[in-house]
Amino acid sequence: MDYFLMSVFLLLLLWQCASCKVAEKPWTYSGHVGQSEWLELFPDCGGSDQSPIDIDSTQTKYEPKLPPVRPLGYNQHGHEPFTLFNNGHTVEIPLPSWMGVAGLPWQCSAVQLHLHWGNPMGVATGSEHTINGRSAAAELHIVHYNSELYVNMSMAKMQRDGLAVLGVLIESGEETNQGYANIINYLGRIKHAGQKVAIPAFDIRALLPKDLGRYFRYNGSLTTPPCYQSVLWTVFQETVMISETQLMKLETVLYSSTTEESERTALQDNYRTTQPLNQRTVLASFRKDSKVFSAGEISAIVVGSLCGCVGLALIIRFIVKTIRSTSSWDVLPSVRPAPQPRTTDKENSQKPETDVKMTAEPGRNEPAPQDPGFSNAEFQISV
Repeated sequence: MDYFLMSVFLLLLLWQCASCKVAEKPWTYSGHVGQSEWLELFPDCGGSDQSPIDIDSTQTKYEPKLPPVRPLGYNQHGHEPFTLFNNGHTVEIPLPSWMGVAGLPWQCSAVQLHLHWGNPMGVATGSEHTINGRSAAAELHIVHYNSELYVNMSMAKMQRDGLAVLGVLIESGEETNQGYANIINYLGRIKHAGQKVAIPAFDIRALLPKDLGRYFRYNGSLTTPPCYQSVLWTVFQETVMISETQLMKLETVLYSSTTEESERTALQDNYRTTQPLNQRTVLASFRKDSKVFSAGEISAIVVGSLCGCVGLALIIRFIVKTIRSTSSWDVLPSVRPAPQPRTTDKENSQKPETDVKMTAEPGRNEPAPQDPGFSNAEFQISV
């Protein structure tokens, strides 16, 4: 019996060593060992459940039973420093296993966090996941393993239910993000691959969006070789903002080459292109009709509304000023009445109500003088 257990243990060790050797094969995001060549070196990269994906919000399925994500121990960093590491593919911070996350099907312990980004010439391109075809400037991943079923990350990463990753889309704006400053401010000390530096521990919760109850969830894979299809993905709908200066540092300070290499290679565009969804279902913890705008969209809406209000106020002011400066008779000249002569009350009282016209007798050129003695028959009255 002991011999059987020992044999099983040795087989597991050999399996893990073999998988480690596979993972150690060199790869890049572009070039002769780039993404198009991953499948030849890492067969899992051609699987049907690969990540990242484009999340079409109109095709997601609302699942009301999905609870909000609850970080565990993220803010209990204590006095032990973190280690910031340039591994040639990204910047990484190993996390203590007593950190974890609740709101998942299993108990999960933290492993590490890392970032993906683009280059200074790109426009909002650098995230791995996209939502409705739109990418963000960068993306944060916080990796956990299923500590309820597996003893460590090495064993869990090859199991279908082994890993859980939180994905946070990052956009750029004007204000400095103090949470991300805990990482970005130290990038200059790990410019080259293989370099690491101890940094003060900080609250990992500060890297996440405020709303942890609105997210997308699906089954996928690691986004880097060996691309094991063992990840339960949680991608938050709300984005976080960092400043343009912070994003520029992330995109320009680091190199994927070591200090020994004569030619420096910038560490940029370290994101995998989106993969086919195939027959997978993407769940949403919120209804489709309850849209939440990103910080950039909210700013655009506020600015647009203010400009519209100012424009409307100027138009109304112009109209009122025009009306006040123009008299009503000038506006409607066709209805202006002709001026009437003034008459005294005495004249008005003596004016006859009918016009009387006296007609001359035949043969006479002069009108007949009015004589009180004439009869009424000698007059013609014209009314």
